[in-house]
Amino acid sequence: MRNVLVVISGPSGVGKGTIARLLTEREGYALSVSCTTRPPRPGEKNGREYFFLSREEFLQKINTGGLLEYSEHFGNFYGTPRDFVTEKLQKNDVILEIDVNGGLKVKESYPRAVLIMILPPSLEEVKRRLKKRNTEGEAEIELRMQRIGYELSKKDLYDYAVVNADLYKTAEEIERIIEGEKNKDQN
Repeated sequence: MRNVLVVISGPSGVGKGTIARLLTEREGYALSVSCTTRPPRPGEKNGREYFFLSREEFLQKINTGGLLEYSEHFGNFYGTPRDFVTEKLQKNDVILEIDVNGGLKVKESYPRAVLIMILPPSLEEVKRRLKKRNTEGEAEIELRMQRIGYELSKKDLYDYAVVNADLYKTAEEIERIIEGEKNKDQN
């Protein structure tokens, strides 16, 4: 039975990070760690939250095909290191929590990846969750809300779409999807 590379995407506030954490707390799952050129924030550790690279190191990874996907946001690069994912896939299913564009790029370079879009139960619920986490101001919340339409427009390009009304039930549903994907190879 092969291990599965699972991409979890969806709008801000749908619970992607929490779902990924719930899955990787279970045996047999590993969370991919992304690379970035932004400096570490207080309390962040290299190799845990991100692999912190210089701009030159990141560009070298781009030029040598060392990334499954990458993008630039606010002057910093972010990407998924190919070697890290390949190594983790030897022993575990690997969860990537990345944006929709990154997910689609991963599928191009790794066609066997399973793309799962996490959907909100409603737009009102997303806004409530974003306000509740208290990490963004009103203007940033509105920007995130405006992006939801774009992200949701990509759901038909994903293999699965799962509505997250309950974190634990959603994590269980994703686990069933992963097991189903593993069993496809045996038939």
